[in-house]
Amino acid sequence: MGRRRQSSVLDDLFGIASMLPWWLSVALAIGLYFYLDSLAIMPIIDPKQPMAHVTASMVYYLAYWGRYLIPAIFVFGAIASYKAKAKRASLFNHFRQDTTSEQDAFAAISWREFEMLVGQFFREKGYKVRETENGADGGVDLHLTASDFKTYLVQCKHWKASKVPVKVVRELYGVMVAEQAAGVFLVTSGQFTDDAQAFAEGKNIQLIDGRLLVSAIKGREPQQNKPVLSSVASAIRCPICNNDMVLRTAKKGPNAGNQFYGCSGYPSCRGTRQV
Repeated sequence: MGRRRQSSVLDDLFGIASMLPWWLSVALAIGLYFYLDSLAIMPIIDPKQPMAHVTASMVYYLAYWGRYLIPAIFVFGAIASYKAKAKRASLFNHFRQDTTSEQDAFAAISWREFEMLVGQFFREKGYKVRETENGADGGVDLHLTASDFKTYLVQCKHWKASKVPVKVVRELYGVMVAEQAAGVFLVTSGQFTDDAQAFAEGKNIQLIDGRLLVSAIKGREPQQNKPVLSSVASAIRCPICNNDMVLRTAKKGPNAGNQFYGCSGYPSCRGTRQV
């Protein structure tokens, strides 16, 4: 395996600027210019304090060139942020209006575009979304912050062939516990195995397959194949499709006997919340 190229300070600054809202990066560019410009003052030479003169000279030269370089980085970062925002919105609207099957629609986009689509989906749901670099954070692609300031983790699987196995769900559950997140979302363009679905049942793990994702983007109601339900929690909404949730009791698995809220659109939607 080759060594990963270490990023420079300028690369890091551009990465930060491109992740921020474009208007904030522009505001920072303006503020940084005037701040650094105020430091770009030629120091007065004092023979009695040579070290102080050296330090002041370094500050001067760094501020002199930095007042042009650093704001420029934030401006370019703002441009990248604006383009990414426009691309996410365009991709999301394309899926909302697309009439082809979900398999054809997902096959036409890359894994990176799939992550952008999923991120925009959660933004439309009201979450604040922070992207990680190529799933570097324990396989987590997105960090979500809800209106109640709880944190949720998202892993995206742009899989065109095999189903997502239970091993992937277990590993993501472990990351959720380690990071003390309120819950996790595992989103795939394909499907999940039966074992994966069984493991997620009753836990704060939301499995979203390609069919459900496209239906939710297009605003369709899940297919109403509802079993006999009781204790409808009309004040509690599904985090995936926004339907009412119902109080259920897990019948199998390690959480057998425990109660949880499940989506009333089950089995089309498998959204859950902890009691």
